[in-house]
Amino acid sequence: MAWNLDSDRPIYAQLLERIQRQIVSGRYRPGDKLPSVRELAAEASVNPNTMQKAFAELERSGLIITRRTSGRFVTEDTQMIAQIRTSLAKEEIHSFLARMKGLGFETQDIIRILSQEEIPSEAERSAQA
Repeated sequence: MAWNLDSDRPIYAQLLERIQRQIVSGRYRPGDKLPSVRELAAEASVNPNTMQKAFAELERSGLIITRRTSGRFVTEDTQMIAQIRTSLAKEEIHSFLARMKGLGFETQDIIRILSQEEIPSEAERSAQA
């Protein structure tokens, strides 16, 4: 099934973000071998060159490592993965807060609403999807 990509932003950047999120969320664990460029490009319904560009950027960041004859692997640097995960979480929080403030909410209102909200379990989220 094709990945849902937005035409307003560069495709390679969206691919990079998606793979990055798959790594920090645990879909691909430290040391895991990643699917080939061609496999992921086919899955995402994009040109392999575009996927290669995303992989090159992930490699530059150190999140993935290429082993010449074996393929690409997720870094085993769990501290790096945790830092990226925290950074992505902070970006999401800042975005959320900006949208809430755009709706006229003050910080204390946002905190009150969040404290009253129940977080669905993994099973409940899967059932809703």
